[in-house]
Amino acid sequence: GVGMISYEPLFETMKKKHISSYELEKRGFSRSTYYAMKYGKSVTVNTINQLCTLLDCEVSDIMKYVKDPN
Repeated sequence: GVGMISYEPLFETMKKKHISSYELEKRGFSRSTYYAMKYGKSVTVNTINQLCTLLDCEVSDIMKYVKDPN
């Protein structure tokens, strides 16, 4: 089985820091990229870097690896 990257930590981090998707957009983060992540699409390392900068957090606060249960 193959695992996958989950962006669940991103949404938890945003909640913790009280930052909405609208706020991210105002800070220059692309709405379409946000929605791509919401639906689990892959994004560039550049995008992860931008989120770390905007949210002042670590990569692990944005994404995690989820093992395939099989």
